[in-house]
Amino acid sequence: MNFNAITIRDIAKELNLSVSTVSKALRDSHEISEKTKKLVMEYAREKNYRPNPIAQSLKQGLSKSIGIVVSTIENQFFSQVINGIESVAYKEGYNVIITQTHESYDLEVKNVGHLTHRSIDGLLISLSTETKDIEHLQRLHRQGLPIVFFDRVSNEIDTHKVIADNYRGGYNATKHLIESGFDRIAHITSPPNISITKERLAGYHQALADAGVTLPDNYIKYCPHGGRDISEIENALNELLALDPKPNAIFTTSDRITTTTLFLINKMGIKIPEEIALAGYTNTTLADVLNPPLTSVYQPGFEIGQKATEMLISLITSKRPVTEFQTAVLPTQLFVRKSSIKKS
Repeated sequence: MNFNAITIRDIAKELNLSVSTVSKALRDSHEISEKTKKLVMEYAREKNYRPNPIAQSLKQGLSKSIGIVVSTIENQFFSQVINGIESVAYKEGYNVIITQTHESYDLEVKNVGHLTHRSIDGLLISLSTETKDIEHLQRLHRQGLPIVFFDRVSNEIDTHKVIADNYRGGYNATKHLIESGFDRIAHITSPPNISITKERLAGYHQALADAGVTLPDNYIKYCPHGGRDISEIENALNELLALDPKPNAIFTTSDRITTTTLFLINKMGIKIPEEIALAGYTNTTLADVLNPPLTSVYQPGFEIGQKATEMLISLITSKRPVTEFQTAVLPTQLFVRKSSIKKS
């Protein structure tokens, strides 16, 4: 069944007016009499007329669409970011087109190509864990496409960026574990090439250094695809538990890695926190009801989405070339729960 939307030509034919007259009447032009405007408007409402967005974009030079690239929308953090993006975009009259990379570089390149063929006005992107080469984005940037990075960012393009305070988040979580009496703190994280891994790892290292704690390098485990596959996290955990001495706490750095680590430790029958404590990055709304309740680093996903969209729209609507860019750093919050509190 085909839906045939009514057009300006249809209205003009039905009312015996010129296409130009109908177009001007719909725009409330002063050139058209009030009587004719009323006639056109009432007929348009009756027939549920909607302006053709493609025709408007050709005329205005804008599609009023924003492209979004994230890893997966099932991730609580990214779903919150998207909610923030939409809250600003819709208010400003923009539609959003959401794509997922599933942590694949090839899929990221394809998604970006698909979005640009849809004539988006700008792009909001969080890089996949596989992404090391950003030529596909640099080329578009050179051609003038407004781009704003969020969460996983690149410093190879001069543009606005929005991130959480990843260093402070890593520092505070590790410091809390140390102050709770844990001195062998392992770290399970995403691949070393992405920005959030480097920043959170730096916070982890600094907290250990400030407390005078020295740990071997094999206490740090990288998941090549950010824990996309449960086997990555399972392998990392098994390697840590095989160490002598084995860790008495683990700090994890993403929603998927954190919640999967909790699941696997429970599945192994290891008591949390009696045998091993756990604290990690997660924006899950269920942290309080997990077994045990999970100590978490919370990122302001909604606010990150809002800020990134405001920055992108400012680039889209700027009348002059923008040469000064900002990296907005939003604070994280540490919520301490039973998974990291040593019982006396």
